[in-house]
Amino acid sequence: MNFYKHQHEFYAGIDLHAKNFYACLIDNQGKKILHRNFKNQKPEQFFDQLAPYRHNIVIGCESTFNWYWLADLCCELQIPFVLGHAQYMKAIHGGKAKNDKIDSEKLAFLLRGGNFPLSYVYPKQRRATRDLMRRRSHYVRRRAEAMAHIRMVNNQYNLSDLEGSLDIKSNRQRLRDELKQRFEDPSAQMSVLIDLNTIDDLSTHIRQLENYLKRHTKVENPEDYFRCRSIPGIGSTLAMIMLYEIGDIGRFKTVGKFLSYARLVRGKHTSAGKNYGSSGHKIGNPHLKWAFSEAAALCKRCCVQARAFATAIEKRHSKARSFTLLSNKLGRAIYYMLKKQVAFDPKIFELK
Repeated sequence: MNFYKHQHEFYAGIDLHAKNFYACLIDNQGKKILHRNFKNQKPEQFFDQLAPYRHNIVIGCESTFNWYWLADLCCELQIPFVLGHAQYMKAIHGGKAKNDKIDSEKLAFLLRGGNFPLSYVYPKQRRATRDLMRRRSHYVRRRAEAMAHIRMVNNQYNLSDLEGSLDIKSNRQRLRDELKQRFEDPSAQMSVLIDLNTIDDLSTHIRQLENYLKRHTKVENPEDYFRCRSIPGIGSTLAMIMLYEIGDIGRFKTVGKFLSYARLVRGKHTSAGKNYGSSGHKIGNPHLKWAFSEAAALCKRCCVQARAFATAIEKRHSKARSFTLLSNKLGRAIYYMLKKQVAFDPKIFELK
């Protein structure tokens, strides 16, 4: 957990919502100067009132879904902006009473006291592309749900297994042709037909998204893209997810911090010499965790050294343990690849 430690003369805490935000401005002695509600569509009303204090102020808000515009506006006005980690912040300033007015005040005092837990302010230039990459994952999951539903309907009527994967267009067309023969009930036919149409539409959109993202990545960050592609088993999609979710590798001072962010290591709770297990499973980047899990399975399949490493660990421990350590190794490899600007070296899987 990282905290904002810089000292300022004035601190502004903002409790941000979809249509309005509650702001609290205090000085370095804790005296409240401003504490009121503002409309998101008229932020100039707030920043005009900040004019006498902008020479030495910092603004902080919690990491909500719509912090982008506030961060960009602060950058444009050259006002320091910090983003608060929502889960850490909940543990720090939780209280019996909670409302917008109280929350904004607590944010301001957390900033003043050096207890404001930081979250990463993703750069504006690559933010929209990262969100588009995440949207692609959403469409892929919806397509998989439609495929699973077709097989579920087929099993409900105890029919013979479908031939081939529904990922393939010709298999979907064959199912369309035999729809009336396979399903007697017209409602079941309509349900499967809608799923097939959904799969076709989503497949078209996903293909367009992937082509756009590939072209964009090869122009914006070609070297790191092909470095990630040099790892056996990692294709264009996984490479793009890793690059856009990591952002600037320089923000991680150590490999341990990077592995923690990617959810590749567990937390540990101890007290008075006793171990109380681990927690914090939801702290970190779930998209990056998924990407490394997929990459570990594919690397094990495609790389002889990775397969030998996993087999040796599995003999001593378990299959789950070998998979965890393989993901950890890949995380370390990508960290140092991006830090040192080098290609992948399979020697990292050699057991010492």
